[in-house]
Order: sequence, then C-alpha cells, then structure tokens
Amino acid sequence: MSETVRQKAEAALADIEEVSRSILPEPSKAEAIVPLDKAEGPVAGEIRARMDEIDMSDTNSIVSFGSAAQAELQEISQSMLQGVRNKDVGPAGDSLRGIVTTIRGFSVSELDVRRERSWWEKLIGRAAPFAKFTARYESVQGQIDKITDDLLHHEHTLLKDIKSLDLLYEKTLQFYDELALYIAAGEEKLKELDEKDIPAKEAEVQAADENDQVIRAQELRDLRAARDDLERRVHDLKLTRQVTMQSLPSIRLVQENDKSLVTKINSTLVNTVPLWETQLAQAVTIQRSAEAAAAVRDANDLTNELLTSNAANLRESNKVIREEMERGVFDIEAVKKANEDLIGTIEESLQIADEGKARRAAAEEELKKMEADLRDTLASAKARRDGVGDTAGTSVPRG
Repeated sequence: MSETVRQKAEAALADIEEVSRSILPEPSKAEAIVPLDKAEGPVAGEIRARMDEIDMSDTNSIVSFGSAAQAELQEISQSMLQGVRNKDVGPAGDSLRGIVTTIRGFSVSELDVRRERSWWEKLIGRAAPFAKFTARYESVQGQIDKITDDLLHHEHTLLKDIKSLDLLYEKTLQFYDELALYIAAGEEKLKELDEKDIPAKEAEVQAADENDQVIRAQELRDLRAARDDLERRVHDLKLTRQVTMQSLPSIRLVQENDKSLVTKINSTLVNTVPLWETQLAQAVTIQRSAEAAAAVRDANDLTNELLTSNAANLRESNKVIREEMERGVFDIEAVKKANEDLIGTIEESLQIADEGKARRAAAEEELKKMEADLRDTLASAKARRDGVGDTAGTSVPRG
C-alpha cells in the first residue's frame, strides 16, 4: 500500500469517530395523534394554522393538504439520488428498471446482466476471462493499490451516505411530527364540518325558498363531497405517517450498517492490507525458492537420465559392434544355403534336360506317324482322281 493511501486511511479516522458518536433521536409522540382540545398552547396554535390552509370550496387545497410538510424531505431525497445509477439501487433498481423498460417497449430480460446468455453473447462476451488473463500480467503492488483505491472510494461514499442519512433521518422525523399536526388539523376540520358546517348548510336548504332551494342543495352536496375528499386525504396522511414511522428504524439500521462497514474498511486499510503485503512478500520468496528447487531438481534429473541412457546406449552399441567383429566375411549358414541352392539348380537343370530329350523323342515318333498318315491320305486322293475306284486307295502299300 502506498504512503498516500495510508495517510488518507488514517485521516479518515477522525470522520469515522465523528459519525460513530452520532446518535439519532427517537420519534416523539409515536403512540397517538394529539387532538386540538388536548393539545398544549403552541401545538394547538400549529394545528389551527394548518386548519386555516383548508378551503372547502377549493378542491386543490384539499388534495394538496399536508404536502408542504414533505417539501424539505423530498429535497433531501432528491439530493441523495442525484447522480445515482439504476444499477446502484439493487432490487429497487430492478423494479424501477422494469417499469421504465415496459414503458419504453423493451424486454427487461434483454437488459438483465444476470440472465443466461445466448451462445452468441457467450462467444463475444469474453470480459471475465479477459479480465483474468489481464490480471495475471499486472504487478502485485498495482493490484493492491487498485484494491485500496476502491476501498477508499467506498469508504468516502459511505461516510457521505452516513451524513446524508443523518439529515434524512432528521427531516423524516420532522415530517413525521408534522404529519401528526396535519392529521389533527384534518380531524378537527372534519369534526367541525360534521357538527357545525354541514348541519348549518342543511338548515339553509330547509329554510330556503323554492327558487333558491336547488342552489342551496347543490352547495350542500358539494360541501359533503369536499368533506369526503378531506376524510380520504386525512386517511392517506395517516397511512403516510405509518410508513414514515417504519422508515425511521430502517434509516437507522442502514446507517448503523454503513458505520460498521466504514470501520471495517478502515481497519482493512490500516491493518489488513499491510498484512497482505507481508504475506505476499513471503509468498513471492517461497515461490521463487520453489522455482529454484524445481530447476535444480530438473538439472539433477537430466544428469541422471543422461548417465543411465548413455550407459544403456554404450552397452547396446558395444554388443552390436562386437558381434559384427566376430562374424566372418560370409556366414556359414549363408554359404551352406547357397551351396544347396546351387546343387538343386544343377539337378533341376539335368532333370529338365532329360525330360526335354524324352519329349523330343516322343515328338519325333509322333511326327513320323503323322507323316505316314499324310502320305496315305495323299495317295488315296490321287487314286480317286485317276478313276481307279472307290476302293483304290485301300490297297496302297504303306511305305
């Protein structure tokens, strides 16, 4: 870890101690809404001031009743969300992204990085293997510095979030108390409408002459409708107050987790990373020793292999050479075989000659017989030609 990173980590200790000492206040008056007739002087004045915001003839004043209490809280929330990417919001970001993509007409699954990729995406999506390949050739110190820089960035972000959560908790608590005043004002206004204004308007309808009775009746219906709108608005404020009360411990829990993470990150930077460097230095030395030992082992193995292989080769070659030296120019077996073949050749030649002589003698006898047969045939043919008779040829002597 570089000296700059070490100094930044130590400098953050003061901020960590400051946020660790911060204790969030508990919500007050969480058990019930204080009505106007039981409220103390200043609180009663606040309730009456909020009742004055209600104009039963103006629908907008009823719909927006209590919205001013949320203005500062909304500003804090918007400032915390400023610059935050959708990917940084976790499951809430997934839900938000699903709504947006549905509106835009895209499929959420196409944008989900955790979905099963197609074969084409697997073919071209080589980020993880390439990152592993690149990491092999990065320096160890560079990787440690990258880790510490990331941890410092997270630490800075979490410290900023903790301070923002302090302010958010404070404004949420104010909004929670403010809602109690608006709810009390709304309920008091509803009570006033039910007990005074509506009965008075009903009396006006009954007392009006025939020409004005329709107008007064419409005013009564409008007043009752406005009263129902106010009742629904007060109910919404009660629900909002309940959700707000639930968000207060959530904010505290998130903040406590962030404080623990910041402390852990700082401890990692100050204590763990130097230990990493020590262990990695030992690992480098051990690895180099192992590589040197492997090189020596390979050299020894090569020497032994050369000794054994050379001895085996020498024995084999010596055997071949000595055997060749002790052999004659011709092998006796070869001479014997050649002699047998020669004798066989001579005997076969004599046998073939005798057989040829016998065949020639037989052929001569056969030739003589064929010659006699030919003369007899020729003499018979001549006698017929001279007119001696059919039997002339029978008495021709054989020569």
